Amino acid sequence: MGEPSAVEPDRASGEGAEDAVIATRALTKRYRGGQLAVDGLDLVVPAGSVFGFLGPNGSGKTTTIRMLMGLIEPTSGSARVLGRPVPRAARAVLPRVGALIEGPALYGFLSGRDNLLRYDAADPTADPRTRRDRVAAALDRVGLGAAAGKKAKAYSLGMKQRLGLAAALLQPRRLLVLDEPTNGLDPQGMREIRALVRELASDGTTVFLSSHLLDEIEQVCTHAAVMAQGRLIAQGAVADLAAGARGRLVVTTPDAGEAARVLKERGAGDVVAAEDRVTAEPPDGDLADLNAALVTAGVRVRGFSVERASLEDAFVALTGEGFDVAG
Repeated sequence: MGEPSAVEPDRASGEGAEDAVIATRALTKRYRGGQLAVDGLDLVVPAGSVFGFLGPNGSGKTTTIRMLMGLIEPTSGSARVLGRPVPRAARAVLPRVGALIEGPALYGFLSGRDNLLRYDAADPTADPRTRRDRVAAALDRVGLGAAAGKKAKAYSLGMKQRLGLAAALLQPRRLLVLDEPTNGLDPQGMREIRALVRELASDGTTVFLSSHLLDEIEQVCTHAAVMAQGRLIAQGAVADLAAGARGRLVVTTPDAGEAARVLKERGAGDVVAAEDRVTAEPPDGDLADLNAALVTAGVRVRGFSVERASLEDAFVALTGEGFDVAG
């Protein structure tokens, strides 16, 4: 498989880093005991993007976010958020950043509305005279207006996620950082959150979205970075990441078993046969010759095409391993 076209990790120190909303240089976090959670991360998040931070659980995404938000100190390297160094300038930066990290911290005995009133009251920049209007608008924006008076302990996990998002949206934000925001949501809830993210981006907010769901990143993000085992594998526009990967070959035939045999003999990889359809990683060489070989072997070919490469194809090409696309 060809390697996907991507912005190389060392670009964080070059073009684009100056006006980036997030830029890190060799950012590293090693925990006591020697565990290397984040290893030399050079990340560039363009202003106005919906940026997907992609990787399986344990790849270093949450540790990175916690360093960007000034919650933990890096072992080495540096990070800038909204042009300011963190954690040193965190107090100046964080009022312009909304964040939902590792789920919202809620008071279960208070209603959704009262939770947000407390969050807003804790913000020294918030005008108390417009607090109730601000809270009502945030609740409506995430679809919780009708459940505003319900105690948070009675909320479903998905409703709690939305309430956490509402808390992040109480003030206008230049940057919104979301760590696995659709965890626990049903398909309808996931669609609503994706629509909200697109709406926020259209208003000019840069959204930094971590996820282990490839399809989520592909549907909503303009740019992405791929993490694996604490290291940045690639970053760039989502379309560019997928464009360099070869899509899967799809052969439609009633002779699936024989077609699979011929494809394997001709060097195709990951051959999967199911009823009247066989898919595979295309081998090197002219695909017309492969089609001719199928016909010569007596395979009745009703369809022969290469599907557009997906982000999943790119991830496999970059890392050499599969990915949990369903969650």
